[in-house]
Amino acid sequence: MLISKSIRNIVLKSLLVFFNWLFFGTSANAATVEPIKILFIGNSYTHMNEMPSILQKIVDKAGKNAIIERNTQSGASFKVHSERSDMYSAIKSRNWDYIVLQGFSRELSYRPEYIDSATVPFVNQITDSIYQNNPCTNILFYMTWGYEGGYLDREEVNTYEKMADSIERGYRYLSDIYDVPVVPVGMVWKAVKEKSNIDLYAPDRAHPSKNGSYLIASTFYNAIFNESNEGVFTSTIDSKNAEIIKKEAKEIVETSRHKYKLDKNKLTLSPQVSEEGKYILDFKSYFPNALDLQWKFDDGKKSKDSTGIHIYRKPGRYIVRLEVEEECGTRYLERAVVFKKPSRPKRVKKRNPKYNVNNKKKV
Repeated sequence: MLISKSIRNIVLKSLLVFFNWLFFGTSANAATVEPIKILFIGNSYTHMNEMPSILQKIVDKAGKNAIIERNTQSGASFKVHSERSDMYSAIKSRNWDYIVLQGFSRELSYRPEYIDSATVPFVNQITDSIYQNNPCTNILFYMTWGYEGGYLDREEVNTYEKMADSIERGYRYLSDIYDVPVVPVGMVWKAVKEKSNIDLYAPDRAHPSKNGSYLIASTFYNAIFNESNEGVFTSTIDSKNAEIIKKEAKEIVETSRHKYKLDKNKLTLSPQVSEEGKYILDFKSYFPNALDLQWKFDDGKKSKDSTGIHIYRKPGRYIVRLEVEEECGTRYLERAVVFKKPSRPKRVKKRNPKYNVNNKKKV
């Protein structure tokens, strides 16, 4: 009797575990979006104030799923990066969706002929390593900003404005060589600096303050996730400063996506509920090197159109998947969209005109 009772308990527990897995485990897995994996390779302009952690906090608060890591060395140029074995180990550690490359603060402020010899050969080494690890990784260049007083040892960059503009030209030059997008942190920095009194600089007037690091993180959020972080609240910096920074990041990134190639390899999902109660998803994609693509809408329907409209039959949370075939391989992208059932307007009881509301006596 004792043996049979023990066996019965084991069987019951096994069945309970199985049904828990069946009804809860599978549904949870079905609703999980694969994390976007992002690696920052840079120097102190990246790791100051743990900027990648600030970006992670924004991503988490926005309800996105991402793994964000960094591999940095203070003062490193692209040449120094190319000689770091730990950087190559970081590149090989995951199948990265995005790798962000940032050079020395003055490195891209020179003319193209200097960049060709002092920077390009080492960027070649780094990008070759990235594509060997995953040919479909999206590389992003991280445009930095000018020192508050410029760099006085060189006349062509001896003011903030000159230095900021030179750096912008330098990163766009790299962008054209490699056909790689640039995240225009320096231009958002410039806009906030001109339109507000927010102090973006650390005491050395070159590195970012916490405000500056929040600006960097906000710009990357806009660039990578193809949406603004307005409405996403963290306690990183003063809320008023945060709102100004988020607004400028949105404005600069939205209006310059084509200029900085940020519209490349992107999808956009815009869910809305119509007045008739239809659950409409406006979907768009831009993959210039696509050989084939397919959308899966998590309701059994599919589409091979790059852009279009899909209508869901009922509200809920859906995982939209996009598969893009390119020469580099197949890209798999996932995003979650949520449709809420429209709330019915409350019915207002009509008052009886024969009664005065205040004294409840007949009029």
